[in-house]
Amino acid sequence: MLKPMTDVKQHEYDLLNEIARDSLGTQANLSDRLGIAVGSVNWYIKRLINRGWVKVSHLDRTRLKYDLTSEGMAVLSQRALLYARDSLKVYGQYRVKAQTLVKDLKEQGIRSVYIDGNDEAMDILRLTCIENEILLSDAPQGVALKAVGQEFQVIVSSS
Repeated sequence: MLKPMTDVKQHEYDLLNEIARDSLGTQANLSDRLGIAVGSVNWYIKRLINRGWVKVSHLDRTRLKYDLTSEGMAVLSQRALLYARDSLKVYGQYRVKAQTLVKDLKEQGIRSVYIDGNDEAMDILRLTCIENEILLSDAPQGVALKAVGQEFQVIVSSS
C-alpha cells in the first residue's frame, strides 16, 4: 500500500518534475518555469540534494547538471500513482451514481435527456446514457441532467 509523503511540498514535486524533464536547466530557467524566486529554487534544490532525491554534477566551471536519483524518481512516481489511484476512485464513484440515475430514468420510462455540462463528471453520465440506450437531446427540453457539486441532478421542464 502506498503511503503519501506528506512532508513533500508542491514546489519540490514541481522542481523534481522539471529536473526530470530537463536536467541541464539553470536555476534561472527553473525559476522562470516554476514562477518562484531563484533563491527559492536554490533552497529547494539543496533540500532535494540533502534528501537524496537529486544529485548535482559540474559540466564545466559555470554549468551544473541536476539528475534525479532513484529515490527522487520513486517520489515522483509515487505521486503519479497516488494521483491515478485517487482519480480512479473518483471515476468509480461518479460511475456508480450515473448508473443508478440512468437505471431510475429507464424505470420511469424516460428515453431521452439533455446533458447540461461538459466536464468529466458529465462525460461519465453521457457515456452511461449512451450505453443504456437513452438518447441525448440537443436542446434542454423535457428532462435535463446536470452536476451540482458531486451529485447529479434531474431537471424536468414543464412544456
